[in-house]
Amino acid sequence: MNHSSDGRMAFDHSNRRKTIWFITIFIIIAATGLTYVKWWPYYDKALKAIVEHSIGSSILGMDSSATPSWQAAWDYAITYFKAVWKAAVLGILLGTLVQSLLPSQWLLRVLGKSTFGSTAIGGIASIPGMMCSCCAAPIAIGLRKKKVSVGSALAFWIGNPTINPATLVFMTFVLSWKFTLLRLVFGILLTFGVSYLANRFAKESEPVEIDTPPSTDQQDDRPLWKRWLASIGNMLIRVVPAYFIAVLLLGALQVWMFPHLGTAAGNSLLAVIFFAVMGMLFVIPTAAEIPIIQAFMAAGLGAGPAAALLLTLPAISLPSLLMVRRSFPRKVIWFVVSSVVLLGIACGIAGMLIL
Repeated sequence: MNHSSDGRMAFDHSNRRKTIWFITIFIIIAATGLTYVKWWPYYDKALKAIVEHSIGSSILGMDSSATPSWQAAWDYAITYFKAVWKAAVLGILLGTLVQSLLPSQWLLRVLGKSTFGSTAIGGIASIPGMMCSCCAAPIAIGLRKKKVSVGSALAFWIGNPTINPATLVFMTFVLSWKFTLLRLVFGILLTFGVSYLANRFAKESEPVEIDTPPSTDQQDDRPLWKRWLASIGNMLIRVVPAYFIAVLLLGALQVWMFPHLGTAAGNSLLAVIFFAVMGMLFVIPTAAEIPIIQAFMAAGLGAGPAAALLLTLPAISLPSLLMVRRSFPRKVIWFVVSSVVLLGIACGIAGMLIL
């Protein structure tokens, strides 16, 4: 009896030590990658925003006479991927390490519940990441492979671009504190409120990813390196093709999605609705909404549509939706899409009133 008890205690102690070791390794890798890709570059960009009241030019073309073309698609894809490739690689690395390195039982204890607490932890954990929706998508996929709750994974995915502290700093000095306040309020509603409510749509849905290899530590006895390489292969096959094709498509159509409106039409409710939908679909690098809004407002766009873009441009995009579509129930995906658009419209109306 004593031998059995001692054995269980030794086993539990070994498991705890292994869990702490794996979590520590993951944190070190994540912190190193984020320092190189995000934190240090954003420190320089923050200084630029404070001094110059600008973080660069708009990634969108401003030629009102342009038409959709293969050249426009290719040019936008090159510009976009030059801006995000480091973060995209880091996102895939961290997403695969979530699957192969982080202990399942620990993740489920922290993020596996459909309570607001688990959702809040997912949203708070997103704050240091500061990734765009596409670069955060592989990590959300990895979390769902480990069976964390829908709300937790959504809060992490949506929180990365919408409550990004660096973007909020840039926004304050380039646009105004009122834009920052709008983004923060509606970003919090989207990250924590919509993600938590999405759990309700997941309860009656079939479990996701049931055709994939087992993801729990007890079920998968392969060596760590084999699990990691398998995760990388599955992630690349799943993420890269849809990502690249969708970026090309949106790059070709950008001229139709973001037309130059005259002053009379540039601050109407119809314009707010239109740009809320287009912003939800379009794909941009982190913080690119700031120079886009700055350029469009200089060309006559009203505060209402600009405020709608403020939320919907970074929150999600067609490529990121395609990337995560198999990780969340279909009802959840549609709920998130409609919520982003509706909150974008509400943000636009608020912008018309206070900006």
